[in-house]
Amino acid sequence: MRTAADESFVETLREAVPRLSLGAPGASYLEEPRGRYHGIGGVLVKPTSTEEVAAVLRHCHAAGVAVMPYGGGTGLVGGQITEDGPAPVILSLEKMNAVRAVSGHVLEIEAGATLLEAQQAAEGVERLFPLTIASQGSARIGGVLATNAGGVNVLRYGNARELCLGVEAVLADGTVISGLKHLRKDNTGYDLKDLLIGSEGTLGIITAATLRLFPRPAAVGTAMMAVESPAAALELLELAEARMPGCVSAFELISGQGLRFLDEVGPEVHQPFEARPDWSVLIEIGLPEGLTPEEALAELFEAAEGLVSDGVIASSESQRAQMWSLRESLPEANKRIGSISSHDISLPLPKLAVFIEEARGALLDLGNIRINCFGHVGDGNLHFNAFPAEGRDRKEYENLRRAIPETVYDLVDRFGGSISAEHGIGRLKVGDLERYGDPGKLAAMRAIKAALDPKGILNPGAVLAER
Repeated sequence: MRTAADESFVETLREAVPRLSLGAPGASYLEEPRGRYHGIGGVLVKPTSTEEVAAVLRHCHAAGVAVMPYGGGTGLVGGQITEDGPAPVILSLEKMNAVRAVSGHVLEIEAGATLLEAQQAAEGVERLFPLTIASQGSARIGGVLATNAGGVNVLRYGNARELCLGVEAVLADGTVISGLKHLRKDNTGYDLKDLLIGSEGTLGIITAATLRLFPRPAAVGTAMMAVESPAAALELLELAEARMPGCVSAFELISGQGLRFLDEVGPEVHQPFEARPDWSVLIEIGLPEGLTPEEALAELFEAAEGLVSDGVIASSESQRAQMWSLRESLPEANKRIGSISSHDISLPLPKLAVFIEEARGALLDLGNIRINCFGHVGDGNLHFNAFPAEGRDRKEYENLRRAIPETVYDLVDRFGGSISAEHGIGRLKVGDLERYGDPGKLAAMRAIKAALDPKGILNPGAVLAER
């Protein structure tokens, strides 16, 4: 049974860890970007070392006080917020942001550093840490790994799990796992690193990580191309990968509805096509020395006759930045319109185009709905979001708030996809995981949770429903 982080517990913690920074949590630690959850918190602690994290967890474990791990607060499924139960300790690693070591192949960095700081550390040794997401200036490495973040470069480099060689972490009882290996191969038993990555802070607190670094491409090219359909986009992807094996870094699908949302509510960004195409792709390639990306993209455009109707190739860094600004502005436009229901899903590539068509028809059968479908189509990840008709408010669709996600997720399940591609489960999708998850897998997950966190103090209510 859990207890609250009350004044008595806080005083005990203060005496046990004298240098620990602790106090009342500010509003920013009790909110999340979509405003769906409003948290409670007894005390905010900001340790400066792994030893302090271990001490905090030992005392929380002994007293039965819940621990809410807090990274950059950028998660979109409520994994960083609890609204009920005894007031928890909110644990932020923002003061643990040191680069411990960096070489041409590996970056060893603490979990409180931001993703942008990790990228900059790699740049300092003329290398690349390729994980890129819109919130990289505030998302912290611990949260990036805990949610197994994806982003735009998964197609070429993989998601967070594939970019991590080892982790240092603290378990619920204060046990420290010192796994900061700099090895690609290490077959010495269970891979606890891969277990902790993606666990959303429910199995342990990641305090540091070793991350893979890559050579920086000698030349980068970016283009937007208008395509007839998602099926044509997938054919274009196959053509691009066949012509430039291993060089396609990002391949983003953008719907005309998303472009029209930008026209309607902003943000104001340069749009390369005067007439907004129903579908377009943003493609980025990274080439070795001696190859010209502009020529490679121009040749791809010519070879894609019948698939591509128009295209713009960035001829400067500013034009490349404009194209990415357009893509990264789509979520903000969605927020300003106000979605009825948003879905971060993934599909097998061969089924993706058919899914889009069927899901669109199924939602339109439910009511007068606008659909903005976009995402990292190169790795099968779609953001398939439903919005009110022009001139209507999402409050008018309350009767469909349950029917829309059920319709989408039923189709995702039928097509062999996933109801969560890169945002995680958090609290938002706990019921969905219960409904669509494999029973054997869920039973194994509960057994692992019970073994590593027998008192259920780590991020209770996230990922798995409490019983």
